[in-house]
Amino acid sequence: MQFSRLRQFHEDEKVLAWWGEHMGGLLRWLTPGRRRTILSLGALWVFFRKPLQQFRLQEFPVASDGIALATALVALLAVVWLCHRAATAFSSLPLLVRRHPQITLHSSYWIGLLILWTTTPTSGLWREVLAAVLLMFPFLIWRLGYLLFAGQYGRMSGTRFADHFLTIWPIYGGSNTPYGKGFAYLSRCEAMNEKELARSQLAGIKLLVLAVLWTITLAALEGLLYGPGNALTARLGGQIAEIPRLSQLIEQESTGGAVWISWLSVYLELIYQVLRHAISGLKVIAILRLFGFNVFRNTYKPLLAESVVEFWNRYYYYFKEVMANFFFLPTFAQLGSRLRNWPTLRLLAAVFAAAFVGNMYYHIIKLNEMMVQGQIVAVVHGHRSRFFYCFLLALGIFVSMWREQRRGGRPPAAGRLRRVLRIAGVWTFFGLIYIWNVQSTAGFGARANFFLALFGLA
Repeated sequence: MQFSRLRQFHEDEKVLAWWGEHMGGLLRWLTPGRRRTILSLGALWVFFRKPLQQFRLQEFPVASDGIALATALVALLAVVWLCHRAATAFSSLPLLVRRHPQITLHSSYWIGLLILWTTTPTSGLWREVLAAVLLMFPFLIWRLGYLLFAGQYGRMSGTRFADHFLTIWPIYGGSNTPYGKGFAYLSRCEAMNEKELARSQLAGIKLLVLAVLWTITLAALEGLLYGPGNALTARLGGQIAEIPRLSQLIEQESTGGAVWISWLSVYLELIYQVLRHAISGLKVIAILRLFGFNVFRNTYKPLLAESVVEFWNRYYYYFKEVMANFFFLPTFAQLGSRLRNWPTLRLLAAVFAAAFVGNMYYHIIKLNEMMVQGQIVAVVHGHRSRFFYCFLLALGIFVSMWREQRRGGRPPAAGRLRRVLRIAGVWTFFGLIYIWNVQSTAGFGARANFFLALFGLA
C-alpha cells in the first residue's frame, strides 16, 4: 500500500468494507440516537464530577456542605436549562435580548460578579451558591453562547435538551474552549448511516495513532534536546544537546550564553507548543469521530503554514472559532455600514476585536478563582505581558490578511525556496511573540531584555 493511501486509510473503500464486515453489528446498533444518548449520559457524569472537583480546590466558601453543594448543582442545571429555553423560544425573547444575546449572557456573568464583590462571605447560603455558579461560568459561557447562536439562527428544531447538554458538559474532553463548538455544528458533521459512521470511526482511529506518534516525538524532544529531560534522558545517561527551555532563559534576563542557543530555544518552544496542543486536541476529536461526529481537527499542520493567518487558523482551530464567532464576525458586520468606504480600517477593527480584545477577555475570565474573589486588578496586572503578546498577534494577523486581500486571490510566488522562506518567516514571527506568552515568573522587562539580546541589543 502506498504511503499516501496508508495515510488516508479511512477513505479507502477496501478498508471501509473490511471495517463494515467485522464491525457491522456495532455499526448497526450505534444509531445516531443511541450515540447521542451515550454521550448525554457521560455529560451527566461530568456535570456532577467537574463542579465537585472545582469546588474542592477552593480555599474560600463555595458549596461548603451538602445542602450548599446540592443547591449549587441545581443552580448550574437551571442556568443551562434557562439558556436552552431561551434558545428554543428565541423569537419570543425581549427585543434587547434578541438583538444582543451574547452581551446579555456575559452581562449576567459580570452582574453576578458585582453582587459577589459587594457582599460579605457571611451573607448566607445564596452567596455560596452564586460563587459556585460564577466559578464554573468561564467553562460554560462559550458553550452557552453557541447554544444561543443556535436559537438565534433557527437551528434548534429537531433537537433535544440532552443533545445540547452533551456539548455543554462534554465527556469527550476539552478546555474552556468548546472543541466541536455547539451541537448545531456537531449535527452537521454527524454520520447518518453505517458507511459514514465507519469512515468517521476510522478517521478517529487515525487521530489516536497520530496522538501516540506525536507523544513519542514530544518525549524524544524533551529527552534528547530540549528542557530538563525526562525518563528517556536518564536511560541514555544525558541529553544529546542540552537546550534550556525558553522560560528558563527568559528568567535569566539574558541569552545565557551563545545567542544561537537562545534562537534554537525559541524555535524548539514553538515546536513543543504545537505538539502539546496537537496531542490534546487529537484525543478529543478522535473520541468525537468514534461517536460519528466527523469534525475538523483542532491542530492541523500549523508548522507548514505559509502565512501568519494560516498558522492562526491551523494551530488552535476551536479557540480561533470562538474568537471569530464571538468577536471578529460581530464587529465586522456591525461596522459594515459605518466603514463601508474604509475596508482596511474595518478589517483592522475586527481583527483587533478578536485577536486582542477577545483573546485577553477569554484569558482574564479564565482565572475564575481570582475573578470570584474580586482580584480583578491582580488579574489584569498579571497579564501585562500577554497584553503585548495579543497586540503583536493581532497586528501580525491583520497584516497577513491585508496582504492576502491585496494579492486578490492570486497564489503566492511559486518555488520551493520561496515556500521554505515563507514558512521560516511564520515560525520566526510566532516564536518571537511567544516570548511574551510563555509561562514564566519573569516580568515584561525581562522578556523584553531577552528579545533584545537575541539581536545583540542587550
